[in-house]
Amino acid sequence: MRVPTLADFEIDVAHALEHINIPSYLVDAAGVIRWLNPAGRRLVGDVDGRQFTSVVAAEDTRRAREMFARKLLGSTDSADAPVVLVDGSGSRFAVEVSSVPLVRGERVIGIFGQVSDLVEEPQPHPELHLTPRQAEVLGLLERGRTTIQIAEDLHLSRETVRNHIRHLLHATGAHSRLEAVAVARGEALKRPAA
Repeated sequence: MRVPTLADFEIDVAHALEHINIPSYLVDAAGVIRWLNPAGRRLVGDVDGRQFTSVVAAEDTRRAREMFARKLLGSTDSADAPVVLVDGSGSRFAVEVSSVPLVRGERVIGIFGQVSDLVEEPQPHPELHLTPRQAEVLGLLERGRTTIQIAEDLHLSRETVRNHIRHLLHATGAHSRLEAVAVARGEALKRPAA
């Protein structure tokens, strides 16, 4: 007896994706959002037909475009990456996105992805007087990223990331990554409420 494959369930999979409570999306090769399931719409609004970068925070747009281009070129199969999204009202939230290229024949025709995790967005730390790159590295450390993950996310060498972390530790007066995150969070708590 033949064992059914995923292709045999094609219609059921499409139906399931519409009803699963995990934000899911499809972006075409031009970067246009062509489909969002209801969970995705609840997260960012009705953005069908808009460029995917319209829901990405300005500071993450360049990195999101680079990741998208790598997928279109076929240089990466799947990727999990942190990104800050913005909904229609301007609310920001950090998520972990897992995405894969969709291939027809030899061509990538789009990207399918899901929001795998909502994460607490790191707060800016102006009181620490960090360089923009140090602030970016601190934000990734606050999200629990490793040196290797930070290097991949920022397209830097591991040694360059280690140098940024060393400078970040010096700037915060911390002796470890964990202490730098704790210092940053402690400084944020000292700020007067808006």
